[in-house]
Amino acid sequence: MKKNWFVIQTLSGQENKVKENIERRKKLEEMDEYVGDVLVPMETVVEVREGKKKVTRRKLYPGYVFIDIALLDETQGIVDASWYFVRDTPGIIGFVGGHRPAPASEEEIATVRAQITDSEDRERPKIKFEEGESVRISDGPFRGSTGVISKIDAERGKICVMVNIFGRSTQVEQEYWCVEKA
Repeated sequence: MKKNWFVIQTLSGQENKVKENIERRKKLEEMDEYVGDVLVPMETVVEVREGKKKVTRRKLYPGYVFIDIALLDETQGIVDASWYFVRDTPGIIGFVGGHRPAPASEEEIATVRAQITDSEDRERPKIKFEEGESVRISDGPFRGSTGVISKIDAERGKICVMVNIFGRSTQVEQEYWCVEKA
């Protein structure tokens, strides 16, 4: 049978548990013919809490799991074995699309895989600031200065802050973890 990628909606925070349950049940119920890969796309996020750098993993699509499964037969009818295998897995709400789910395109899956690969190569800073927001610099030569965020470069993890130095407004580039809300 031909397998296609489908998107499953899960209970919040249950994505990894659903993936484990599917993989465990696939072996127990000998569903290798019907069920292929299961993806829970994640990215690595860096944030500073209480002055310490913490690296965490965050889901790219919270509440969703991607599964390669033979769900439709040649006449585009639902294959009962696959349908009930997924529906009976704990933590699953259902397929995206309801009773007539449509498979995800190869381009969509290629995009998801590219996001996974891209996030594995580098750590992305978790920035919770916005341009125009007042902040206080907490580290470095401008420690204690307050200013307004003029630019955020999330890729590099840098924030540009306009501070008043000797009576003039000057743009200072800081690491994202060196500033805090004023």
